[in-house]
Amino acid sequence: MNDLIFVYGTLLDAENKYGLYLRDNSGFYSPAKVRGKLFDIGQYPGVVLYPDGDDEVHGVLMQMDDPETILNVIDIYEGFGSDQPQPNEFIRILADAETDHGPVTCWVYIYNHPLANISQIASGKYFK
Repeated sequence: MNDLIFVYGTLLDAENKYGLYLRDNSGFYSPAKVRGKLFDIGQYPGVVLYPDGDDEVHGVLMQMDDPETILNVIDIYEGFGSDQPQPNEFIRILADAETDHGPVTCWVYIYNHPLANISQIASGKYFK
């Protein structure tokens, strides 16, 4: 199973218990970016991938110690899975990210609801 996860939003918050869990059970891999657009959903952001576009979303890659266990925990936080309200607000997919060391494939949680009346974060960065 792929052991890299792209983190771009509230999981980067030092006060977020799921972010702390991820950091305690992963190692920092690299700053990274994905091709897509970042949206302000309210209390958190959501990314929509546009692999052929020019927009970028900035975040970090974490290398998970035990990907299956960690992703099961983070899935709960992201509301992803068959046991969560349907359709899931976020879905987890494998996507390409760019790093200083070259491209990698990693897990990304992408926004899965309509974008009407949702503002784009043009900078592609959730935390200033």
